Amino acid sequence: MKVYITIAVVVAALAVFAVFIQRAGELVTPIGSGKILLPVGEFEAFPLPDYAARHITPDYKSYFIEVQPGIKVHVLEVGRGYPVFLQHGNPTSGLLYRRIAAQLPTDRVRLIMPTLVGLGFSSKIPASQHTLENHMRWINSALAQLELGGLVYVGQDWGGPIGMGALALAPGLLQGAVLLNTGFNAPTEERDISRIHSIVKTPVLGELIVEIIGRRISSLSRLQGDPASIPVEINNLYRRPLTDSGNYKAPLAMMRMVPDGPNHPSAERMRFIGQYVAQLDIPAEIVWGMQDPILAGLLDNMRANFPNAQVTETDGGHFLQEEVPGDIASAIMRVVGAVQ
Repeated sequence: MKVYITIAVVVAALAVFAVFIQRAGELVTPIGSGKILLPVGEFEAFPLPDYAARHITPDYKSYFIEVQPGIKVHVLEVGRGYPVFLQHGNPTSGLLYRRIAAQLPTDRVRLIMPTLVGLGFSSKIPASQHTLENHMRWINSALAQLELGGLVYVGQDWGGPIGMGALALAPGLLQGAVLLNTGFNAPTEERDISRIHSIVKTPVLGELIVEIIGRRISSLSRLQGDPASIPVEINNLYRRPLTDSGNYKAPLAMMRMVPDGPNHPSAERMRFIGQYVAQLDIPAEIVWGMQDPILAGLLDNMRANFPNAQVTETDGGHFLQEEVPGDIASAIMRVVGAVQ
C-alpha cells in the first residue's frame, strides 16, 4: 500500500510540475523615465541599467515605442544620417549590434536597433502571443512611428523574417539590405531546422530544457565559431532582462515559432515574406557565419534570394555580430553607399 501511495504522490507532483512549467507567462510592461526627443517627436526614455549601459557609449539613445496598448518595443539608437535598421533574433536584443555600431561612422548613418517583444527590455508577453504575424506587425508599427523615408536593413536569425516581414508591410521603405545567417523561405516539406528545435517542441521537455536548465547555464557560446566571443558576462547581458522581468517565455516560444513544415502556423507568413523578397531589386550583401550549427547550411538559399549580392563567408557562428563586426560594418557601408 505504501508503494502505491508513493507512486500516487510522485505522479501528482509531476502533474503539478507540468502545469506549473507550462504556464503562459504574463504581460510585463516596462516603465521608462523622462523623454527622448527625435525628429518626429518625443518618446518615452528608458535609462539602461548599469550592467547594460557599460557596453555602449553615452551618445546612444534608449527609448520605448508603444506598438499597442501595454506592448512596448525598446529601441537603441546612435548616430545621424542615413537610417540603418538592424534587427536581432532569438534570444538576444538590440545590444547584439553594439560592436558593429562601434565600427561605423555615426556621423553618416543613423543606427536604429529595436528589440523584439519578449526579449531584452521590451515588453514581455504570454507565450501564445509569440507569432510571426504579431512580431511583424509590432516592428512595422515601430518603424512607422519613426517616419523613416527609406532605410538599409540588416537582419539575423528571427530578425530576418520578422524584420523583412515588417518591411513587406511598408512598401517602398526598404532601399538596401545586409543579410546575416537567416532565412526567408517557408519549408515545402516536413523537416526541423536543427535537432534541438525538434526536441523542444515536446511539451514540458521543451520548458525544462530552455526555461529551467537553459536559463542557468551560459549556452550561447556553444553556437559560436569562437566560444570565447560570448563570455558569461555577454550571455547574461541578453538573459538577465528576461529573468529580472519574471517572464522567460520568449526564447522557447520563438524556437517553437520556427516552421517545421508547410502547415506550421508560421508557414503562411513565411510564404508571404518569401514572395516579397522574390520581387526585390535592391543593393544587397550577404555576410555569413560558416560555423553556425543551425543556419550555416542556408547560405545557398540566401544566394538564390539575392543572386547579385556580394557574399562574405566568415568563420563566425550563429551570433556572428559578436565575432566579425568589421566584416558586417564594411558590408553595411557599401550598401549605404550604393543607395545614397
